[in-house]
Amino acid sequence: MATARLSDLQDRMSRLGLAARAAASRMATVPRSAKDRALRAGAQALRTRRAEILEANARDMEAARGKGLSGAMLDRLALDPGRIEAMAAGLETIAGLEDPVGTELARWRRPNGLDIARVRVPLGVVGIIYESRPNVTADAGALCLKAGNAAILRGGSESFHSSRAILECLREGILEAGLPEAALQSLPTTDRAAVGIMLGMHEHIDVIVPRGGRSLIERVYAESRIPVLAHLDGLCHLYLHEAADPAMAVEIALNAKMRRTGICGAAETLLCDRAVADRILPPVLEALIAAGCEIRGDAEVCRLEPRAVPATEEDWRTEYLDAILSVKLVGGLEEAIAHVNAYGSHHTDSIVTGDREAAERFLAEVDSAIVMHNASTQFADGGEFGMGAEIGISTGRLHARGPVGVEQLTTFKYVVRGSGQTRPK
Repeated sequence: MATARLSDLQDRMSRLGLAARAAASRMATVPRSAKDRALRAGAQALRTRRAEILEANARDMEAARGKGLSGAMLDRLALDPGRIEAMAAGLETIAGLEDPVGTELARWRRPNGLDIARVRVPLGVVGIIYESRPNVTADAGALCLKAGNAAILRGGSESFHSSRAILECLREGILEAGLPEAALQSLPTTDRAAVGIMLGMHEHIDVIVPRGGRSLIERVYAESRIPVLAHLDGLCHLYLHEAADPAMAVEIALNAKMRRTGICGAAETLLCDRAVADRILPPVLEALIAAGCEIRGDAEVCRLEPRAVPATEEDWRTEYLDAILSVKLVGGLEEAIAHVNAYGSHHTDSIVTGDREAAERFLAEVDSAIVMHNASTQFADGGEFGMGAEIGISTGRLHARGPVGVEQLTTFKYVVRGSGQTRPK
């Protein structure tokens, strides 16, 4: 029975892949007007079918509570009218972006008269594997459409019903605009075996974009036969330099950690210069504790704040995604940069300081996809960057780094125009 089930699943996945490849061929030449029409119609469908989406989400939330998911994970899963409206508005924002497909990146003429241009083109078929957050269905689907791609989506089992309801709204927009229905598809099952099959579909899928916890990312890296554009842990740092404004330090630290603890841009480690710790750190910790944050500090921090829990070595390597913050004193800028580069996940790190020279050194030397000065790490988001939305924050170095938006879902090709030239022997 197990062999028959797997064979059937492989057949279904193969058909899905073939349909996606055919859709990608058509999507590559679809004009902007049709793509934008599909996105705007999808946004309207999200609003019209809001009650259906909330009902589907309620089913997912009930099941998630039964599994004992943490408060932070439940927050990532939950939808409400405001979040649905944000998804709809996001689709409309993406529709308003310039179409990257066909953009001429460079052009030059060779001495032999050949005219050469580098032009943006879609990636093709994008496979997206993500956990919990159903809004990723709307963001990822919309970005792939705008960039002229077809997409195969695999959301987390926790958000299965929510994601399907959202996807149906996007597909409604696709059909209204006359685009290929298979431009957006989702895996037909929550069976984990389907992910393994998907990761081997190199003949149908051009790139895999995983978005989730470390176990998911590690599985994708281990099993994928397809290039991976990875969104790794959000082990983000906030560094209070000796020239930090104390009031600003409180506001930024509170926002960076507690605005939403379950997102990848939430700060997980706070560093503070030892020289000013007595003056700057106590009000920061007081505000965090008052907001319900557990502090895990090194020995010096625990002496400053008796309510802090002693930190272990593992705390400096942990993405809590919860109201927990590890706090450490450092000897200055150089030690802070070394700590961030050694323990961080190369996602987003921020310095609070009034010293521009120190800020510029931090921005230059910290090896992360996003580096910030005097700003909350929670701005690490494609929407906040003016990109409409994002599929994730790429922490790698190849193809794309930082928020993966419309432009990052394209590649390029060279278009060469001649007038009969032949290459000499």
